[in-house]
Amino acid sequence: MKPTLFILAAGMGSRYGGLKQLDGLGPSGETIMDYSVYDALRAGFGKIVFVIRHDFEQEFREKVISNMKGPYPWK
Repeated sequence: MKPTLFILAAGMGSRYGGLKQLDGLGPSGETIMDYSVYDALRAGFGKIVFVIRHDFEQEFREKVISNMKGPYPWK
């Protein structure tokens, strides 16, 4: 049985000035979570669980989850 990774991403980013979980920083707009999930799957994790705020669920689904559909790795 492969382990499950819980990513705690419910912070508001008030000091940062926004939701850093959703800001693209990679050469193709990858988020920090894209890199975390990619590395976790390569390390042998079988399931990823995101803990987020309900307030930004829709934006999270659009920017993060939609990038993770399709063949691995996503980009």
